[in-house]
Amino acid sequence: MARYRGPACKLCRREGMKLFLKGERCLTEKCAIERRSYPPGEHGRGRIKQSEYLLQLREKQKARRYYGLLEKQFRTYYEKAAKQRAGVTGDNLLRMLESRIDNVVYRLGFAASRAQARQLVRHGHFLVNGRRVNIPSYQVRPNDVISLKQGSPAEQVVRDATDLTASVAPWLQADHDGLTGKILKWPERAEIDTPVQESLIVELYSK
Repeated sequence: MARYRGPACKLCRREGMKLFLKGERCLTEKCAIERRSYPPGEHGRGRIKQSEYLLQLREKQKARRYYGLLEKQFRTYYEKAAKQRAGVTGDNLLRMLESRIDNVVYRLGFAASRAQARQLVRHGHFLVNGRRVNIPSYQVRPNDVISLKQGSPAEQVVRDATDLTASVAPWLQADHDGLTGKILKWPERAEIDTPVQESLIVELYSK
């Protein structure tokens, strides 16, 4: 599957904020935003006219890069969210993105970044309700139990990641000693700390 292979720190600089794409490095002084808070490129320090379209585009790009998705994948999530009869499209979009197993593994504190979580899932290190899942986009549901595969060679990597975790999202329950987690309920918008204005994304795609 195609994925972004360029410098992750450039994405944070382009969006002007930390997207926590490189795990522990983002918490240190080596973070690119700490050293160069302006966008990359020769025109990075120039003044850019903030049009309505640009604001909408930046919010979409920020959300897409935050969850590590390509444009086609992100667009598919939006179309599914827009077709849902219940709820607000923007809230539905974020709820679907949060329910991806790679994001949940990261939210539980079992990975230092979403990229690391995606790799761990892809290599089959995690189980959902006792069954191996190696598809990062797999959608978890309330009462699902996520656990590290017994005897996994990645156990130390996961334990090191839990040491960096300050808190776990309120819609999740994590046991860092047993390396298991449970989905308590669907996340509410107030419980999702994704730094985007989803209404601008909806406006962009609605044109």
